[in-house]
Amino acid sequence: MNDRPSRPSVLFVCVHNAGRSQMAAAFLEHLAGDRVDVRSAGSAPAATVNPAVVDAMREIGIDISAGTPKLLTAQAVHASDVVITIRCGDACPVFPGKRYLDWQIDDPAGQGIDAIRMIRDAIEALVRTLISEIAPG
Repeated sequence: MNDRPSRPSVLFVCVHNAGRSQMAAAFLEHLAGDRVDVRSAGSAPAATVNPAVVDAMREIGIDISAGTPKLLTAQAVHASDVVITIRCGDACPVFPGKRYLDWQIDDPAGQGIDAIRMIRDAIEALVRTLISEIAPG
């Protein structure tokens, strides 16, 4: 019998799953380790992760170059305890008993590296707050 409580699961959703949600998922995996299950998806996923986002994350020692955008599914939402949408409108299905948050973070698409760094740092701060709420350690 397993006495350890199950780990909280978090799903990050943005439109293309190529920038913000990829960064958020990478930060949560990096900072929380195995205390949290992490997923990310997009309502209209891009073909690849934004290369400038990959570069910005690499600057701080987090490699997301192997990430691939994934299509948002109802199953992914259903399997998550916390669903964080990042300016993706009403594309995310809503299920009872889930915690929903909406982060108003600018899209890094087409932005220069300085703007992407600011977006990255804002996401890191939000993820750190999230960890303190759902998986303090």
